[in-house]
Amino acid sequence: MKTIKYPKRNKWPELLTRPEFERNQFTNVVSEILSEVKLKGDSALFDFTEKFDKSTLSSLVASENEINEAIQLVPEDLKKAIDIAKRNIEKFHTSQNTLEPIIETTKGVKCWRKNVAIEKVGLYIPGGTAPLFSTILMLAIPAKIAGCKEVVLCTPPDKNGNINPAILYTASLVGVTKIFKVGGAQAIAAMAYGTETIPQVYKIFGPGNQFVAKAKELVQQEGIAIDLPAGPSEVLIIADKTSNPSFVAADLLSQAEHGADSQVILLSNDENVIVEVNKELKVQLAQLPRMEFAVKALENSQSILLKNMGDCIDFSNQYAPEHLIIASKNPTMYIDQIINAGSVFLGNYSCESAGDYASGTNHTLPTNGYAKNYSGVSFDSFVKKITFQKLNKEGIKNIGPAIELMAEAEQLFAHKNAVTLRLKEIQDV
Repeated sequence: MKTIKYPKRNKWPELLTRPEFERNQFTNVVSEILSEVKLKGDSALFDFTEKFDKSTLSSLVASENEINEAIQLVPEDLKKAIDIAKRNIEKFHTSQNTLEPIIETTKGVKCWRKNVAIEKVGLYIPGGTAPLFSTILMLAIPAKIAGCKEVVLCTPPDKNGNINPAILYTASLVGVTKIFKVGGAQAIAAMAYGTETIPQVYKIFGPGNQFVAKAKELVQQEGIAIDLPAGPSEVLIIADKTSNPSFVAADLLSQAEHGADSQVILLSNDENVIVEVNKELKVQLAQLPRMEFAVKALENSQSILLKNMGDCIDFSNQYAPEHLIIASKNPTMYIDQIINAGSVFLGNYSCESAGDYASGTNHTLPTNGYAKNYSGVSFDSFVKKITFQKLNKEGIKNIGPAIELMAEAEQLFAHKNAVTLRLKEIQDV
């Protein structure tokens, strides 16, 4: 990581820029995949699975036997760990399912909203270098709490046509209704358009590589909803003199190991903190199995020394990180100043890994600066908010004249007449 000392504010925009990874080159390739699946359905999926995953399948469906075998293969201690995470995620997301009150806006006029589940949702779960079974918990649990009738999961098989046992176990644990052996952009196409085997869904969730991200972007343009605009994962850490450099280094590396396109940023008002963290990075990096990914990510990352904590918070708000860690003994004093972040981790013991797995919050978060205008996935992501209104005679009498005047001013006389006829009927009784 390169270190930058006391940059002037007019230089901040350069430092706020994410690494550029050319994605336009994927557009044509992904568009062809989408078109092929739309046209040929299952046949295209079998062909793409053989081409990209080097796997020849006889069926796209994960069978009951495969699921049962996977349940036996997952170690008991991992099952217990998954159960702890499951309980916490359920508890946190269930609390978001609130019943909104009926509001009488004017005498005789009642308005309210009702949560209605999205009927069919699709979950994409990567299964390559990192089989993200934890993401199943993050997506399927709120989907079930919301009441989604159909929860479809797609994940790529290995060369032998198998799905990682932890993915199958977790999917069965949380009630995923159908599991399919399809990965990449072709999986997004299958869920977007539907095939002979894979049902079409109304909204697609989940992370993936740049092909998956581009596929989600393109199907969204065709009217299929997605969870969030996708970008490489990232963390920004603000560390003061009360931070623990070894903890900070570990948190930076935990994000950097996601992939070469990840970005990590360290901000501090204490130069010694940056020096000590960089020392720890070298020590811990050498011990990582995924060192190659982390090294490349660190090449696109930086440590920035700023004058004070206020500047650190300002910089972070402009960057709008997916994950923000306040590494300090007194982190709560900064809460009110944080306005742009996907998920915030307060204090020296609140590692980002906690949110990734088991604290209860969701780890599907806005990246690439989208935290300025997007929230992370939550219970609300799986429901529609339908508004209702009920007017009685008194209600239409109270607001009817205002509606007539407004409709006439907009020259929408049919709108006005819909009110006038009702008022006349009431008057004539």
